[in-house]
Amino acid sequence: MPFTVALTGGIACGKSAVEQRFRALGVHVYDADQASRVVVEPGSDGLAAIVDAFGSEVLDAHGRLDRPRMRERVFSDPTARKTLETIVHPRVRQWMLERVQTDEGPYVMLAIPLLAENIGHYRWVDRILVVDLPEATQLQRLMHRDGMDEDLAVRILATQASRIARLGLADDVIDNSGPEAALEPQVTALHQRYLGLAAARG
Repeated sequence: MPFTVALTGGIACGKSAVEQRFRALGVHVYDADQASRVVVEPGSDGLAAIVDAFGSEVLDAHGRLDRPRMRERVFSDPTARKTLETIVHPRVRQWMLERVQTDEGPYVMLAIPLLAENIGHYRWVDRILVVDLPEATQLQRLMHRDGMDEDLAVRILATQASRIARLGLADDVIDNSGPEAALEPQVTALHQRYLGLAAARG
């Protein structure tokens, strides 16, 4: 398998902005959010398993998963969230692994928002890159980005792994506490480092 870097960060930390910059450098990035949509497309066994567990009311008029309704249901019900994760997460991991195994780039990147929560399933990656910023800044960016009040933003952050937990896993850290332009030199430097590590591993 090619040298594999897992990219993660809490909600509103700027993971997508970092991901875009690696893509611009020609790196193949496989995104867990994209995978989570693919594995529940109409006709998939993933969607069939969700309907078996939750009923057909979680489908929209076109037979697709009604994501807002599903999100609302699992957000307030930990048992339902666990059931959904048990269906979706293994399929996402398999999708990601298959993409890595067939990739021919010098190195590949996996964008995994909930890596800290599922690290036991990703011990096979070579490096972990965390996009980091202070929690107060993260809270403000989440409220601004999604137009939500502070109470809801705080509750959403509380469902994710802590900043300390993410940093504890990191081999590399990108500081996104400043302007977005500050990401460019950090990404460029890490790209060169990963190319070197991949070449050294052969």
